[in-house]
Amino acid sequence: MKKIFLTLGLGLALFTTNAQDEKSGLEISGSVDTYFKYDFSGTSNIPTSFADNHNSVSLGMLDIALSQSIGKASFVGEFSFGPRSFKSIPTFDLNSDGLGDGQNVNIQNLYISYALSDALSLTAGYMGTFVGYEVISPVGNFNYSTSYLFSAGPFQNAGLKLDWSISEKFGVMVGAFNDWNVYQDVNGISDFGTQIYINPVEGWDAYVNFLTGSSSGTIIDLTTGFQITDGFYLGLNAADYTYSESDLGGYIGFALYPQVTFSEKLSLGYRGEYFIVKEDKTIDMDSENVFSNTFTLNYYAGPLTFSTELRMDSASSEWFVDGDDAPNKSATQFLMAAIYSF
Repeated sequence: MKKIFLTLGLGLALFTTNAQDEKSGLEISGSVDTYFKYDFSGTSNIPTSFADNHNSVSLGMLDIALSQSIGKASFVGEFSFGPRSFKSIPTFDLNSDGLGDGQNVNIQNLYISYALSDALSLTAGYMGTFVGYEVISPVGNFNYSTSYLFSAGPFQNAGLKLDWSISEKFGVMVGAFNDWNVYQDVNGISDFGTQIYINPVEGWDAYVNFLTGSSSGTIIDLTTGFQITDGFYLGLNAADYTYSESDLGGYIGFALYPQVTFSEKLSLGYRGEYFIVKEDKTIDMDSENVFSNTFTLNYYAGPLTFSTELRMDSASSEWFVDGDDAPNKSATQFLMAAIYSF
């Protein structure tokens, strides 16, 4: 799996417990990315997160993660700069006048973990969400553009969670969290979340995620991936979300991720996604849907990944525009990206 849903808690717990009296150095990792996108309508069309500039060599983000383990304790601090990071909140204005016109920095992760035992770890802080398949950093995704499921959120969860690695094939996480994507909840902790990890057979990982809150609503999410052969991987994400007031609707989505590895340097992947916006009874809005097809060819040159992508989306109603700026039910875009990881 590209995304580790039990966060770093379990891995850090096992590592630090085996080296309780040793101090590891400060680890630094991250990524830099840039892209070019061309939408065949002549304007940016597809309403998902990131990569929304048309016909321009554009910035992604600079992402920097710091981590360290000392005994049973560890921390992760990850922050980023650039348009891709600003899509995930909160963003802090570094200008002292507080007017919002200065340089901005986005916090992706900022949390502390403590290994209570070989199997138990406690984590508190602001964490990338455990819900969903895709992540903010392009290094963690096969496709450069993101799915509708990812854009629907959540991006991050602030709170306190307990990870329990019952065995190599089964684990559980439970936690109390703020509302989605806020590092401070003025209404107090209001969300409860849990995750169940299952490893049925070697190469197959499955995560069942549940998150609910009085303001946030309720989401049930399944994320699974199976390395069927050395050269073929199959991933799946399915989710059902309902607003806290059920009459407002929500969404249901399914995304399939088959990927073929030809060599250490070349791989081809497809993302097929069907996303349904539920009926909103408060404004008499009928249910709508969109079907998205994304083909991505990745070339790997050491720490550098060159990604070429063709995406074609088709909706049940006029979500997009055509070349004459008239409402349209479909959109097609071509994208090239370069991602450097360190």
